[in-house]
Amino acid sequence: MSGMKLSICIPTYNREAYLRNALEHCESYNFSFPYEIVISDNASTDNTTQVVEEFIAKGLPIHYHRRAVNGGSGPNLACAFHHAVGEYSIYLADDDFLMPAGVEAAMAYLDANPDVVACQAPWYLYDEVHDRDLSQFYDIAEDIKFPQQSFIELFQFIFNGHIFPEIGIYRSSALRSAWVPRDFCFWAFSYLAHFVDQGAVTFLKQPFYRSVAVSKIAPARQQAGNDDVMTSWDKYRGGLEYYLYIAAKRGKLNTSREARAIYDEMCKIFTLNRMSVAIRFWVARKDFIKAYELYTRMALGGLGEHPEVAELRHSLPMMVAIQTLTYQVNATAGIDRLILSGMADPKSIGEMLRNMGLLPEIEIVADPQTHDPARLEKTAIFAADMPRRENFLELGYKPNLIFIETDLTQHVLV
Repeated sequence: MSGMKLSICIPTYNREAYLRNALEHCESYNFSFPYEIVISDNASTDNTTQVVEEFIAKGLPIHYHRRAVNGGSGPNLACAFHHAVGEYSIYLADDDFLMPAGVEAAMAYLDANPDVVACQAPWYLYDEVHDRDLSQFYDIAEDIKFPQQSFIELFQFIFNGHIFPEIGIYRSSALRSAWVPRDFCFWAFSYLAHFVDQGAVTFLKQPFYRSVAVSKIAPARQQAGNDDVMTSWDKYRGGLEYYLYIAAKRGKLNTSREARAIYDEMCKIFTLNRMSVAIRFWVARKDFIKAYELYTRMALGGLGEHPEVAELRHSLPMMVAIQTLTYQVNATAGIDRLILSGMADPKSIGEMLRNMGLLPEIEIVADPQTHDPARLEKTAIFAADMPRRENFLELGYKPNLIFIETDLTQHVLV
């Protein structure tokens, strides 16, 4: 095993169809160097073991390690890395693919540059159904190498290009100290600090990885990375701050008040730009309340004119109001009717409420002709104005179930 060049490390759990697809791609790899596929199975309960055995029988150079219990995604990847014996290691998600030509080029670069401990590159988001690349995650004009402990130059590069150093081929000897648990600080920035602390880090122009955004196995699935984008902006900031802390402790960062203010502003701007992406995803999921929360932070941070935010400004108050009404009614036990009183277009408002998730068992009606005392406590009301609210109060409806527009919009400030 001493001549092993590359370890392709695949953590997996209960995803036999995806793993089979990934291994079928691995069968087509015809690398010019010895390689192994290290699979760490997080105690799958499906037919993962049988799938792996099938490909081992076909001659694929797989080393399979099945954990006794599911230890979570982090330990599962660590398990794969620890069992790797190649000079270099690369992580491969069990539903993604490598680009052999790009891998060959990166390996040649690493062999020619023994000071480099991590070789990063952009990657493609790939539509497997239509066999086409959708986009490239970040872009760089040319290969660039950052010498050991060139923390500040590398940080500036990350900031200027909005770079996410998530896809890399690593010198395996550096992984033991670099790939260690981090939670509040985004792993890719934290580990980048560890890598550049102990060697040079390179960003290559040529991609060597395809992340499957549209899978032929489940075309309608939500891409896993989207959840991180939607919720992890503070982890991104934490990762950048962790990176700068390491730089400061190594004596490579000016820690004067003025310098810290500059770097703090850079971390803030980077984070706010990630929030703009999160806003787009939350709007796509019709969660305008979360989008508005992010809007407030972006606007206060000085990015209120960001295109993702500016486009929402006019529609956000109404959509937040409708979603808030939906939330309030759904949250109240025993409600089976919602009255829309004095609305110019109750049908459209009703459709929006349903679209926001108003429970199907709650009937939506316009102003009723009569008021059944038995239904008063089971009814919520959205009234057009205060006089209508007062009228419903006189009829005996519960005061905290009679909403007017200002109840829903007075705190939505755009």
